[in-house]
Amino acid sequence: MHSPVLVLKDSLKRESGTKVHHANIQASKAVADIIRTTLGPRSMLKMLLDASGGIVVTNDGNAILRELDSMIELSRTQDEEVGDGTTSVIVLAGEMLHVAEEFIDKNYHPTVICRAYNKALEDAVAVLDKIAMAIDTNDRATMLGLVKSCIGTKFTSQFGDLIADLAIDATTTVGVDLGQGLREVDIKKCIKVEKVPGGQLEDSRVLKGVMFNKDVVAPGKMRRKIVNPRIILLDSPLEYKKGENQTNAELVKEEDWGVLLKMEEEYIENLCMQILKFKPDLVITEKGLSDLACHYLSKAGVSAIRRLRKTDNNRIAKACGAVIVNRPDELQESDVGTGAGLFEVKKIGDEFFAFIVDCKDPKACTVLLRGASKDLLNEVERNLQDAMSVARNIIKNPKLVPGGGATELTVSATLKQKSSSIEGIEKWPYEAAAIAFEAIPRTLAQNCGVNVIRTMTALQGKHANGENAWIGIDGNTGAISDMKERKIWDAYNVKAQTFKTAIEAACMLLRIDDIVSGIKKKQAPGSGQTPSKPQIETEADADSEQILPD
Repeated sequence: MHSPVLVLKDSLKRESGTKVHHANIQASKAVADIIRTTLGPRSMLKMLLDASGGIVVTNDGNAILRELDSMIELSRTQDEEVGDGTTSVIVLAGEMLHVAEEFIDKNYHPTVICRAYNKALEDAVAVLDKIAMAIDTNDRATMLGLVKSCIGTKFTSQFGDLIADLAIDATTTVGVDLGQGLREVDIKKCIKVEKVPGGQLEDSRVLKGVMFNKDVVAPGKMRRKIVNPRIILLDSPLEYKKGENQTNAELVKEEDWGVLLKMEEEYIENLCMQILKFKPDLVITEKGLSDLACHYLSKAGVSAIRRLRKTDNNRIAKACGAVIVNRPDELQESDVGTGAGLFEVKKIGDEFFAFIVDCKDPKACTVLLRGASKDLLNEVERNLQDAMSVARNIIKNPKLVPGGGATELTVSATLKQKSSSIEGIEKWPYEAAAIAFEAIPRTLAQNCGVNVIRTMTALQGKHANGENAWIGIDGNTGAISDMKERKIWDAYNVKAQTFKTAIEAACMLLRIDDIVSGIKKKQAPGSGQTPSKPQIETEADADSEQILPD
């Protein structure tokens, strides 16, 4: 027979496990509640205090979560992986944990719940495959509608097609074919978003080439506009090399000084002649460029730009087809970039920008954003990032699923049906997971301010047997409508990723049953808590009583 002490310990341990579960679930729910109001086009903006004490106003789920942490990692994963659905992930994960709460109370083991959830996830992805519809990425109108519906929830949706247009232009420009019908779009390296305050948002455009915040070295002497320039890119300095550490030169005669200077000049002249041999119109280097080199170049009618960022230089190389050269004596004709149609330096606001545009087949581009204030530009840039991710997702995997909560409702209905055929104890958590999917359409309905219960009942009725997969909520009016007609779509891999991330995260959090912390919790003074349970002190407890400083 058990000794009573052991039994007690056992029940205490179970208690503490459940407590920790509750704490986890509460925390995740709190985050989900904050984020919930930013889902859908009629959503609220949030004001955040960021780490440096500034204020950010946004309704971009991921931006909010960067400032809040475990649930938050989810949103970040989602953002890096597919760039959209950051809000939905949190809402869904929060809901998954919420429905798990009752099972934890009934002493279901977390592993059982997780197994049921994973089964639900597999079936959910199968449903997605079934209702997904393939599209043609070359059809501009479809692409536009798609990107627009995905960023309809964002602040810039009031500027209509502008952002969607920019995103599609940019991503189709830099797409690279990998063969086998796969396309890779590298948003980070190939697309630069340049924000210039001033002007109107309507002036924003995608350049067929690149721009950067630099002027030519000698504005008076060098041309600021060159048509069909031959461009040479260097990442070596065009100036006399100084000694690595202290260099001593002993000069015996007075003339030696002159000889030394002459050697320096000849060295630079040599470098410039090697470059001028290729008759360039524009020389760009990542490093320094001395006055003398500048003189030789401007005498030959070559414009020069110095100290350019490495990332910008890579983009120029991709845009005009040049190769970045490390040593001027290794230049070849094939390294010269001839793909650009125009080099021009323009003054925007009070700064000079160099444009290398009208490229033949640019593999990199710059999106020039104009707008009234920095805050506006930042928000537009965030939305543009999302839009470009959407466009990239579709180019990579051209399949669509309905938006507006329709997908989740279909998944939910199908899972509910399937749950009856599941044997054993896992049936109930599986069914709960099915119900959890309804959090998304329900949240959308709440944010539209319609009667949630009526709307949800009507929708569940329509979706009852997993049919009418395209019926969902129009996020602007809250009306129940056909997503196909309203052109409210989501990219397939965004949805799939959302489900995966949310369920896996919920499982991970459920598995945490004890939080071990080395610091003893202080009891609130005057609360005079008398322990309600008989507490069993083990030797370890007695030992560690006052070792740790409070």
